[in-house]
Amino acid sequence: MGWMNDETGLEKRSANFVPLTPLSHLNRARGVFPNREAVIYGARRFTYAEYHARVSQLASALAKRGVAPGDVVATLIPNLPAQAEAHFGVPACGAVLNTINTRLDIGTVAYIFDHGEAKIVLCDTQFLDLAVAAKEACEGPGPEIIEVADAQAGFPATGAHLEYEDLLAEGDPDFDWIMPEDEWESLSLNYTSGTTGRPKGVVYHHRGAYLMTMGTVISWRMQLHPKFLAIVPLFHCNGWNHTWMMPVLGGTLVCCRDITASAIYNAIADEGVTHFGGAPIVLNMIVNAKAIERRDFEHTVEVFTAGAPPAPATLDKFEQLGFNVTHVYGLTETYGHVTECLWDADWDGEPQDRKSMLKSRQGVAFPMMEYVTVVDEKNTQIPMDAATQGEIVMRGNAVMKGYLKNPEATNEAFEGGHFHSGDIAVQHPDTHIQIADRAKDIIISGGENVSSVEVEGVLMSHPAVSLCAVVAKPDEKWGEVPCAFVELKDGETASAEDLIAHARSQLAGFKTPKQVVFQELPKTSTGKIQKFELRTLAKTL
Repeated sequence: MGWMNDETGLEKRSANFVPLTPLSHLNRARGVFPNREAVIYGARRFTYAEYHARVSQLASALAKRGVAPGDVVATLIPNLPAQAEAHFGVPACGAVLNTINTRLDIGTVAYIFDHGEAKIVLCDTQFLDLAVAAKEACEGPGPEIIEVADAQAGFPATGAHLEYEDLLAEGDPDFDWIMPEDEWESLSLNYTSGTTGRPKGVVYHHRGAYLMTMGTVISWRMQLHPKFLAIVPLFHCNGWNHTWMMPVLGGTLVCCRDITASAIYNAIADEGVTHFGGAPIVLNMIVNAKAIERRDFEHTVEVFTAGAPPAPATLDKFEQLGFNVTHVYGLTETYGHVTECLWDADWDGEPQDRKSMLKSRQGVAFPMMEYVTVVDEKNTQIPMDAATQGEIVMRGNAVMKGYLKNPEATNEAFEGGHFHSGDIAVQHPDTHIQIADRAKDIIISGGENVSSVEVEGVLMSHPAVSLCAVVAKPDEKWGEVPCAFVELKDGETASAEDLIAHARSQLAGFKTPKQVVFQELPKTSTGKIQKFELRTLAKTL
């Protein structure tokens, strides 16, 4: 046995091994960048020293209110300072952060409250009615509600609940953070609808989030002190982990409550924003902005886009405005983006339309991933010929721990030793991946995942509906929208407006079908609906 394998005296110690966690980034930034602006939201501005103190107060106050390590604290907040503070403050008391989509319906939020067993929910005033109704609909006691007021946006405190700033006042700015003893400890809980009506709880660990922040710095070619505009909702994969990343570089997080073209242009012109991420719908919004909404700026703004393959024509128009786009791809189960369309200098001489087409690829693995590739049904690598189709799979540190309380789904997702995305793609000779289809029938509308199964279930509950199928219909604004094909029961009548209203009464707006087509559905000999035919038809409507 060689001396390198003799562990005597070479064991892990507190001096040479520290569990990886994004909490370390803010602890470091407090000392290295104490006076630099950490968070901006309108008239509210916090330095890193102030940011750290507020996070400590939040952690302390939560602990005083009975939140113990391993407990879940939920949020229903837009991209505001309180939402950023929760990303550090909740895990700083040992708890698990559950950021909830503010656009969900009451029943789904109630299910998430129950399934995640949240002890407390920090809720923006605008969404208080949703939180209260969801708590009342819970099978269990539901979480205690803390109101997060936003007076400057027209949402002053109602007085019905303890307000967030009063909660912070209960806390100690010198609170000793509860750092993870093991980097595999759960950091956050994010729900994704997948292809079923009930969302699945995706659990992240501290190690994955830490390495995601470091990999992103490399792939985005970042330098010190970026100004980052928070457009991707922090309830989507924790905003692709960018809020956890900002302290690494002493960067400034510019919060944005309502995503509009004018808000984005103003942030770039007034605050000097250098980076942001967003779905292709955001790119379309900026490209199609009215003259009155636009502002001039002289620097290049780096943009990550993901959520659906961006149209090459949109990329072309967008970059002419002063933006440089990097197309990335990932899922809730992978902490957000895990592939990047890595630009090859050999492509510089290509025509512009060809460049835009190349930029629309999903690309290659991020540095913190072991691999991202495409396999066939036998888990074997497909030929990299840009034609053969297979499923995107990945293995690496930015893959979830698993689905909460759902070992069957977890085992299925990890079959073969890697995570199965369910997305169908080809792989080019240069190893770049390009999505060809979505095997799980997920519709991506404005960056939001819509389960066709869930929408179909609601439509099938209408007394006049015999059979229905929901597929994605291309849309200039949203990328894709749900389109329903319906067979009515004999002797029954219903209009498209009737069914849309029925769906809207039970679903979030972005899940509601935007068009209903009445026709006999194409089926196989065994009665299975042939959705590929309906997708083709939807493109012509």
